[in-house]
This record gives sequence, C-alpha cells and structure tokens, in this order.
Amino acid sequence: MRFETNKDLNRETKAIELFVDSFNGSYEKLGEWDIDFKVSNSDGVDISFVEVKGRLKDIEDAFPLPIAIRKVMKLYEKRLNPLIIWSCNDGVIYSLLKDLKGSIMYGGRAPRKGSYNDQEIMAYYELKDNNFKTIKYEETNRTSKGV
Repeated sequence: MRFETNKDLNRETKAIELFVDSFNGSYEKLGEWDIDFKVSNSDGVDISFVEVKGRLKDIEDAFPLPIAIRKVMKLYEKRLNPLIIWSCNDGVIYSLLKDLKGSIMYGGRAPRKGSYNDQEIMAYYELKDNNFKTIKYEETNRTSKGV
C-alpha cells in the first residue's frame, strides 16, 4: 500500500525544482517504485539520480536527517552520482550519497495499518558529521505555495 499523498508529491516536486533551478538543470520523474528523479545538466546530459525525503521541519531543526536503508541501497544501485534531498519547510538540504556519514539503527515512524515499512532499518545523518548544502525558498514562494 502506498501512503504518498498529493501534498507529499507536490512537496517533492517543489524540492526538485528548487534544486535543478540552482544550476539551470532539468529532471525526470521516475516510476512509482523507483528512485524519485533522474537529473540532467543544462546540456541535457544525465548527471545524477535523486531521492527526495520530506522533512516537516525548518532546515535548522531538521537534524538528524532520516532515510530508510532500503532507499539508500536502491539509490546506490543507480551509480550515477546518487544524491539525497531532504525537503524542509523553508528549503532543501542535500548531499551526494558518497559524502554522507551516519548512524544505522532500527526506527521510523509510528506504524500505520497496511504499512510494512513504517518501522525498519534507518540511516540518520547529523549536521556535525557531514558537509551538507542547503537552498532556501524565497519567502514569497514559501507563503504563496502554502508550505
């Protein structure tokens, strides 16, 4: 069972658009059970695969950043500069997978009926152990888009 809502998908799209706009790139949404996006540079050359994770906090309060290990492995298997973006209320936090250092433990969210992945092996990334990059939404975009 999939639990992604239209609000989740809109948040994901807003995050990838902010990211690719920062270097005049483009993106392609991948299949429902795949990594989220393939990203290309301004010349149309594929440069990365990207997984976007929602984080319902502002950037300064977002740490530790969580992601399921199954998502990390799926992203890793793409090989082309795998990158994770955490979509926060006020912008995005991102890093190449190869540059991340974190902790692995069992965790997740409170279990929901019909979900098999709410509790699973997770990676958690702290600010102090990594060199994350951020891009903030402009205040006008933040309020006009309802985030």
